[in-house]
Amino acid sequence: MPELDGQIVRFERAGQWFLTDVIRRLQAMEGAIESLVFTVPVDSFEAYRHWLLEVCRFLDIEQVRLLDEPTAAALGYGLERERNLLVIDVGGGTLDLSLVQLDRGENASAKPLGFLLKWGQKVLDDSAQRPTLARVLAKAGQNLGGSDLDEWLVEHFASTQGLAVTPLTLRLAERLKIRLSSQADATEVYFDDETLESYELQMDRDRFHTLLQQHQFFERLDESLNQVLRQARRQGLEVADIEAVVLVGGTAQLPAVQTWIAQYFPVEKIRRDKPFEAIAHGALQLYQGVEVKDFLYHSYGIRYWDRRNNRHGWHPIVNQGQPYPMATPIELLLGASMENQPSIELVVGEIGDTSSSTEIFFEGDRLVTRTTGGLLRLLR
Repeated sequence: MPELDGQIVRFERAGQWFLTDVIRRLQAMEGAIESLVFTVPVDSFEAYRHWLLEVCRFLDIEQVRLLDEPTAAALGYGLERERNLLVIDVGGGTLDLSLVQLDRGENASAKPLGFLLKWGQKVLDDSAQRPTLARVLAKAGQNLGGSDLDEWLVEHFASTQGLAVTPLTLRLAERLKIRLSSQADATEVYFDDETLESYELQMDRDRFHTLLQQHQFFERLDESLNQVLRQARRQGLEVADIEAVVLVGGTAQLPAVQTWIAQYFPVEKIRRDKPFEAIAHGALQLYQGVEVKDFLYHSYGIRYWDRRNNRHGWHPIVNQGQPYPMATPIELLLGASMENQPSIELVVGEIGDTSSSTEIFFEGDRLVTRTTGGLLRLLR
């Protein structure tokens, strides 16, 4: 962790400074901001969303909402005829896929919804050119993005040419990767001012494709896509029912990614002309008469003490796939373990992939990481 004026600067503090500065600059230029929409990765956890809310408590903004990035991209592409859209968002750090069904019928309400983070309610005029309902049918996400590709490139040059792994060489690797989106080969030159050695970093598309294969990049893409397609089949939709595939994010501009998706869908269905602006355009439509019907990507449960195995276990109370917002409340009856027990600890957990073995939660203002079962985030 870096230090500034003798104080350790954590990620949360740096992020708060950044967001606060950006929003206050906008307020200085444009005046008061009534509504704010944050777009987040599909696999983001409640701890991250809670942090966004805490940042907004200090801002003079009436209403704050949250929307999955691929859902926003489906709205932002402005496709008028296609109803079932598959959004593949490969950004700097995350891979997000969503199958979104756009409904322009009269049965959809004109009340904008989403994950409401902050108070206030405002309904704007609807637009006949925009869908009135975006129904999320399937989604998947994982921590995989452009920064991983940058690290793989640097590791390759470190093993083949003895290149040092530094923030500067990672930046050079990123530039190589970006150039390979538009040209068949790319070259960067690095000079080490400590050893006085220079390196010529050269990469072409074929070698880069082989490097991605070595790191199971395409297998992980297949995994997320198959997860979405399985969810879609449970909704009665097959691959042929998907009318458009929307590519979003800088990493999605790589020819290797576009070649990969072309194995599953005809080229005429693939759209990639709005890789960066579609998410922002779609997020703004929450305040222009668009309703979003979504579902929970993670399960939730309460922690209990498993006496037989001498460790904590988790009792699920809300399952993955539950429509959100929920129509009925959840009721729990808790009992004491012994007579005259003075207190009960209630820990609500957000449960991720059961194959994971990392548990992260806040103990006061300290972030704690433990190796455990399938729980990924805790909410106390």
